Amino acid sequence: MNFPTNKHLFKNSKMTRDLIKVELDIVFRDVLDDDSISLSDSTVAEDIEEWDSINHIQLVVQIEKRYKIRFKAAEIQSWENIGEIIDSIIRKLE
Repeated sequence: MNFPTNKHLFKNSKMTRDLIKVELDIVFRDVLDDDSISLSDSTVAEDIEEWDSINHIQLVVQIEKRYKIRFKAAEIQSWENIGEIIDSIIRKLE
């Protein structure tokens, strides 16, 4: 997966949320091998059949690689939906 890396795009704005969501769509489609995945802020693991505990680890690793960030275990465990993952990414990039 190749993504542009424009740090100046990562300001806390609606466009940033939208851009991150689009990039997460790509990560999820790649890791879960399902081109039909389309995420929303309210998407949860139960909404995507392939999103199990093993794939969750792979998703986190790919997200960390993509954004060159690291999440703490407590942070990861607190996520209840895609919106909270996006919020965590934005906080790390600020």
